[in-house]
Amino acid sequence: MKKMTDFLIKPSVNNRSLFKLKKSINEKGEITKIPIIEEKPLTLYLNNQEIVTIMTIGDYPKYLAIGYLFNQGMLNNIDDVKKIEFHKDLKTVVVRTKSKTNYEEKLKKKVNTSGCAQGTVFGDLFEEINTISLNKKIRIDHQQLMSLSKKINTEPSLYLSVGAIHGCVLCQGDKPLYYFEDVGRHNAVDKIAGLILDKKIDAKEMSFYTTGRLTSEMVLKCIKMEIPILLSRSGFTAWAVEIARKKNLTMIGRIRGKRLNILSGEFRYTKDE
Repeated sequence: MKKMTDFLIKPSVNNRSLFKLKKSINEKGEITKIPIIEEKPLTLYLNNQEIVTIMTIGDYPKYLAIGYLFNQGMLNNIDDVKKIEFHKDLKTVVVRTKSKTNYEEKLKKKVNTSGCAQGTVFGDLFEEINTISLNKKIRIDHQQLMSLSKKINTEPSLYLSVGAIHGCVLCQGDKPLYYFEDVGRHNAVDKIAGLILDKKIDAKEMSFYTTGRLTSEMVLKCIKMEIPILLSRSGFTAWAVEIARKKNLTMIGRIRGKRLNILSGEFRYTKDE
């Protein structure tokens, strides 16, 4: 993969449609105005079938839509997409495909997950990852991790300026490349999946950084995108660790300062000399 610079996509900190100023009273009794994140419904259709209504900040609807469909096993090839229609006034996005689709039965099988907004993973996804083998040759060293973490955590973001939001970043080595945010981790993940699908990015030598905790949903989607390294400054759930170990996913969390914890796939991590 060719050498890249940091942040090809940055958080949308200057997009005023993503937040509003609201009156607040601080600890001194003073009236101030603070930025509050907007949370908007977006209803996703696959051809003529309503799939889900997502609560989102509203940026990158195209990536969110196709990433969601990909992660739910409803879309496997971007070449099958004929047209994507985003209707801002109707709060809808319609993905039209060349092939016929009918996921009525599959929608009944969905499983609720632990995202801070509601996230869903269909049971078929557990079966689907069994066929995926992650790249075992890629390595990441301690210095790269520290550099990556610092760049992400100091980059201007809605998380730093507004809060109530999560960020996910697709990275290569110590380069944070694509940084998306949303009210739920799963939305930010789906935006990255949509980007990978739309731009036909080979993610087999890349890593994935999230500001949130590492749950089973995060692990499943990371494996489905064939990303071998999952990183976070937060912690883990036991089920996430179990799945990661089974699939040889490198999962590193609690990255704070020079400290970290590796729960699976430690063979991809190299300590500094």
